[in-house]
Amino acid sequence: MAKKPKKEESPKVHKDLEGFKMSINSFGEISSSFSIEKLNEFLNKNVEDKKLKDREDIDEIKDSKTSSEE
Repeated sequence: MAKKPKKEESPKVHKDLEGFKMSINSFGEISSSFSIEKLNEFLNKNVEDKKLKDREDIDEIKDSKTSSEE
């Protein structure tokens, strides 16, 4: 008996990343449905940087970034 092809299910993702797709072509190049800037913005907002968590001045850096963006 032939196997039925699996239906491609979309993974559960954060609401800000709905529609995000990534693929690797035959040359090994990564292509994405989102721009690098949008991905970096999401990661900066939602992921803690392990290298910076022990710094004492991290709160000052975060405050200056948010005030300069507004």
